[in-house]
Amino acid sequence: MTAATAPTPTPAVPRRSERDFGAAASKAIPGLVGFALFLALWEVGGRIVSSGRKIPLIPPFSSVISAIVHDGWTYYRPNISTTLGYAFNGWLWGNGLAIVAAGIVLTFPFMELPILQLGVTTYCLPIVAIAPLLFIAYTGSAPYTIVTMMFVFFGTLVNTLSGLRGADPTSLDVVRAYGGGRAQGLFRVRLKSALPSVFAGLKIAGPAAVLGAVLAEFFQPADSGLGVGIIRSQQQLEVARTWGIALVATALGGIVFIITGLVARLVTPWAKPSEF
Repeated sequence: MTAATAPTPTPAVPRRSERDFGAAASKAIPGLVGFALFLALWEVGGRIVSSGRKIPLIPPFSSVISAIVHDGWTYYRPNISTTLGYAFNGWLWGNGLAIVAAGIVLTFPFMELPILQLGVTTYCLPIVAIAPLLFIAYTGSAPYTIVTMMFVFFGTLVNTLSGLRGADPTSLDVVRAYGGGRAQGLFRVRLKSALPSVFAGLKIAGPAAVLGAVLAEFFQPADSGLGVGIIRSQQQLEVARTWGIALVATALGGIVFIITGLVARLVTPWAKPSEF
């Protein structure tokens, strides 16, 4: 009789969550390395450019961080709160109008041309020309909101239209077979299929809204705001603080971008990450 051979143990297969985390980590490494190199070049380049200058044009990264730490949360809290308030209002209204406009185009095709022309106009209209007029015509937070909306509307409109038009034709045929019209196809099929594209537009709109709010503050400075802080620090020749405020504004835009992406993952778990 031959001795029974022991079964070969099956290698443990990593769970899906572990595989996803490993894949995300491997993709993030090149970006982190590139970001670290950028900061190193900023530090070295800033020290070289600033050498021998009483007022450096490009301060080293360490000087910018020191300025941020020195100013502290008591300085940045009211400025961030004001700018985020303007950015959120413009983001909300701009994206809401863009999604509604895309739905109108799908339901009433003859409206496509005027709505797209409106979107292109808001996107291409020079802010330098229109912002002063807005601050003359409106009071309060309205002009800040309108300027921010102009940075948001067109991108979300285009992405939403692309998603709505990419719906599954078979599902639309089923709706028509049961007597549904354009409106039923829009609400029952197109909106769900368009969610990844909509969130792609919302991700872009987040940093754009922060940028729009900061630029709006340049035309009509209020008591607080990141744009107001940049103007005042420039007037006082505080270069490191100016760069620090700009860095904080950039970080805010990045945080909004990341948060929108996380929400998109939760709301549209069926979508591929590349879709948004």
